[in-house]
Amino acid sequence: MAQATASALTSAQPNVTAAQISADLRRMDRRQWWLWSAACTIMLLLTIGVASFVFPSLWRGDVSGSSFGLGQAVRGLVGMVLLFNCYTVYQQVVLNRLRQQMSQQIQSLANVENLATEIYKLAALDQLTGLYNRRSAEKRLEEEISRAIRHARPLNLLLMDIDNLKEINDAHGHAAGDVVLMAFGERLRRAIRGSDQGSRIGGDEFMVVLPECPSGQVQHVINRLRTLTVEYEGATIKVNFSAGWKDYHPGETALEFIRRVDDALFADKRGKCEDLDLQAVDKTARRDRA
Repeated sequence: MAQATASALTSAQPNVTAAQISADLRRMDRRQWWLWSAACTIMLLLTIGVASFVFPSLWRGDVSGSSFGLGQAVRGLVGMVLLFNCYTVYQQVVLNRLRQQMSQQIQSLANVENLATEIYKLAALDQLTGLYNRRSAEKRLEEEISRAIRHARPLNLLLMDIDNLKEINDAHGHAAGDVVLMAFGERLRRAIRGSDQGSRIGGDEFMVVLPECPSGQVQHVINRLRTLTVEYEGATIKVNFSAGWKDYHPGETALEFIRRVDDALFADKRGKCEDLDLQAVDKTARRDRA
């Protein structure tokens, strides 16, 4: 719903941008500068014209002729100056009106762009962690699969699941769980490259699309996420997670790829559970022997 609204708003925007409108305003300023330059030039030419009427008579000593020519020239000059001043005032009013209209258009366009950005965030981003949501992750994965097939380049997919989020919620409350999720999302954002995409696809599940990343490099990303601790109301919370990753096999769909990586994630979680069970049995045996 939100994504459709964002698309509608985007299509409703005019075919101009704020930068283009600002460029039009600068052109208007230049036009105004040329208007004042033209005014100065016309005044100079009119002065020269008056002088051309008067100076010949003064040069011949014809005072009456010079007076008559000067009077005619002054009246013509005054008339032309008044006419040009009226034209200048009219142009100034028009330019100011256009500038106000364009300023309002810039503000309206900025408001629409801000609204479209907010709707896009609601449609594409997870509101708690700021990472991409599941829909965006699946769309990006399909795009990267097409690119990997087209250019024969490696593609890896990493799935992670926070192991002890339920225990954190039970022990410290759901607010503490939210803090842990936000901290993990921030650490994930710093651990991946700009070309990668980190997403929160469920309550405590995260997905990372790693284009042009060989399988041997995925472990470096995971290592950057280890040893995460969160301070909450005086308590130090250690965050543990399971991870599974696979490289893409040409010919499989995005859903098949995700299922294969999810199996690797489940195997990692099952291995940890078996280790915990063995540790519990060992502790029980040692206690019985004691």
